[in-house]
Amino acid sequence: MSRHTPTAGQGRTGTEHRSGGGGLAGGGTVFAAVLLTLSGVLAVLQGISAIAEDDVYARVGNYVFEFDLTTWGWIHLVLGIVVALTGVGLFLRANWARAAGVCLAGLSMIAAFLWLPYQPWWAIVLLAMNAFVIWALCASWTRAAD
Repeated sequence: MSRHTPTAGQGRTGTEHRSGGGGLAGGGTVFAAVLLTLSGVLAVLQGISAIAEDDVYARVGNYVFEFDLTTWGWIHLVLGIVVALTGVGLFLRANWARAAGVCLAGLSMIAAFLWLPYQPWWAIVLLAMNAFVIWALCASWTRAAD
């Protein structure tokens, strides 16, 4: 009667989970999933508040990129839903979620940059969070064996 013990790269089901970027990037993928899910939920709440009341956010200064606050609300709402679902996909270790997470974090960085006139400090925090998400997802991405 032989007993097979999973190796370090295999889980209980025998499927291999590799992390090409080392321990920090591998753990960073889980943290990136948390950040994507959290930022998605917060973007949904921002979107709802911007759609419901136009006087919730005050513009700090005049910028080149100025949109109607209701438009920004819809952008944040839709982007937030997609980002949160992608974060959940990362928790489920879906490969599509990794690629979508990189793309959506880039889009979220653009939206955060354009959101600077309304919430400058929060926009800067979002820029940093999304930069980390992109790094963590790219650093731990390995090609699946065929």
